[in-house]
Amino acid sequence: MSITYRGETFSGYNKPKRTPGHATKSHIVLAKEGSKIKMIRFGEQGASTAGKPKSGESDKMKAKRKSFKSRHGKNISKGKMSAAYWADKVKW
Repeated sequence: MSITYRGETFSGYNKPKRTPGHATKSHIVLAKEGSKIKMIRFGEQGASTAGKPKSGESDKMKAKRKSFKSRHGKNISKGKMSAAYWADKVKW
């Protein structure tokens, strides 16, 4: 199932994809919650994020992940219609 929305093609709702050609944002997602649909760009292009937790991860990366989650916790809790939710899910 391929969805075209405002010139962007998505593989489905709530499925983020990389946008290497975008000037500032690294990912895009077509978020859907109930009947609401919203295109959300998120993530800093070229930023070195912590990524998924790995065994043997450095203390610096653990601190980086913890800081992001505490700094953006209120926005992450807003759910699928916020960029912070997707950044947390994909990049952190």
